[in-house]
Amino acid sequence: MSSFLKGKVILITGGASGIGQATALAFGREGASVVIGDLDGAGGEKTVADIRQKGGEARFVRMDVTQSADIQHLVAEAVKQYGGLDYAFNNAGTVGSRAGIVDTTKKIGTALLP
Repeated sequence: MSSFLKGKVILITGGASGIGQATALAFGREGASVVIGDLDGAGGEKTVADIRQKGGEARFVRMDVTQSADIQHLVAEAVKQYGGLDYAFNNAGTVGSRAGIVDTTKKIGTALLP
């Protein structure tokens, strides 16, 4: 096991499936405490269970990356649970704008969502 990630706290949005899930599993294997944020509750809980089954530490928070309050809650839960946050993998995204993160407003980020 790499000592680089051991004991680190990593937040991953979109960690219930795909690249986010694979990343969460890899970080968990390397000894990081993983906090997963996603809309998919079943997928998020399954990822957490898979990490824990292999001896890792993880927590799931159901959230929507288009909602700033949800993002703030996710970060607060990571800090509350683990005492801090070392890294964030902002994997989840939305459809509707090609604006860069600096130019993206709440209105642009949610314009095409139901």
